[in-house]
Amino acid sequence: MDGEEDVSNPMMEEMYANGIGGVDESPSSSTSTTTRKNRPIISGELLDIEAYAGLYTGRTKIMRLIFIADHCDNPGIQLEALRMAYDEIKKGENTQLFREVVQKIDGRLGPNYSMDATWCNMVDRKAEQRKEKLENELNAYRTNLIKESIRMGYNDFGDFYYAHGALGDAFKSYVRTRDYCTTSKHIIQMCLSAILVSIEMGQFTHVTSYVGKAEQTPEALDSTTVAKLRCAAGLAHLEAKKYKLAARKFLEVGPELGSSYSEVIAPQDVATYGGLCALASFDRSELKNKVIDNINFRNILELVPEVRELINDFYSSHYASCLEYLGNLKSNLMLDIHLHDHVETLYDQIRNKALIQYTHPFVSVDMRMMADAFKTSVAGLEKELEALITDNQIQARIDSHNKILYARHADQRNATFQRVLQTGNEFDRDVRAMLLRANLLKHDYNLRASRKL
Repeated sequence: MDGEEDVSNPMMEEMYANGIGGVDESPSSSTSTTTRKNRPIISGELLDIEAYAGLYTGRTKIMRLIFIADHCDNPGIQLEALRMAYDEIKKGENTQLFREVVQKIDGRLGPNYSMDATWCNMVDRKAEQRKEKLENELNAYRTNLIKESIRMGYNDFGDFYYAHGALGDAFKSYVRTRDYCTTSKHIIQMCLSAILVSIEMGQFTHVTSYVGKAEQTPEALDSTTVAKLRCAAGLAHLEAKKYKLAARKFLEVGPELGSSYSEVIAPQDVATYGGLCALASFDRSELKNKVIDNINFRNILELVPEVRELINDFYSSHYASCLEYLGNLKSNLMLDIHLHDHVETLYDQIRNKALIQYTHPFVSVDMRMMADAFKTSVAGLEKELEALITDNQIQARIDSHNKILYARHADQRNATFQRVLQTGNEFDRDVRAMLLRANLLKHDYNLRASRKL
């Protein structure tokens, strides 16, 4: 057990630092590795926050900026995110979120970014008037029993609640429109609205449910809507840590998505989420067929060259370069509102797959050469290999003295004989059982037993 506990920290340090453990072995790289080691894990120093925020619209833009401010340890990035969130909220009507952002700013951005009570009171007053008007209109529609008008009334209520941050009420209003939908397009609109609010609330079971409902009306689905549904399903699988299913959904998204779903996700996110999930869960043939040779997804991958390159490096067995790309991306990925909880797990799985893939073709591997290929120390590599052998992911044994990994390849000849003997024994047992059953039926033993019961 002690050996397993010792594995995690060196493994993570060597994976993300790419050579920290091997500083003593390569003095020429000591400066760069020391700098990398001292860099905060979540620094946000590489994040162009203005360009990042420009990829999104609506509530998700604000929530992503607030998330960055809460999770980034760089004060400059924090204040810039809060400033942009403040400006964005002022364009809308969500006074509750506005008060939260002002509280987070805490006067650090000067008087121009302080509490604006006049604006809040004006927006709240208009909201009350708007709500009263919507209620009167909806009551009139229900009295007249006009289905389309009732649907529009509930839809307007959903939009109103969503704009003011009342996500639970917005979801209920959108769902109520279902009873008054008269066309397939109305059902699709209802599903997309319910999915949008469910993602904001973090209720991904609802997301899966309404994606399924939308897909049951294929005659009303255009290519852009299909891409949106695949993105939503991919996010739901990602949240459930079903990385292979998430990868498949993201990989099915084509360039037709564009910026049409900017209220939820950007094409760059699709490339990043799909690429990392595929690396962590696909085997080599799947990676080749579904990612590298996938023309549609390749166009999206062009938006994030780092992810494209690390996938190609992984497939080409250039592991040091692949892990270096991953290390450079990590700080920004930890600031992603959907991916941050999964970064460590995905990185662990990708590194383990790289180690397994490296050892697979060989009868014996010099661990010094392997450590050099992975830009890590021999001691750290040995601990990682021990963990994989213990977990039965690598069939091998380690010669710690000579630092050589010996594969335990099965004796194919002996294994074939064993399978033949096992098949013969199973056949003999089955024939004896059939003969016994035939004799029981012949002598009517089964009927007598049933009469006694």
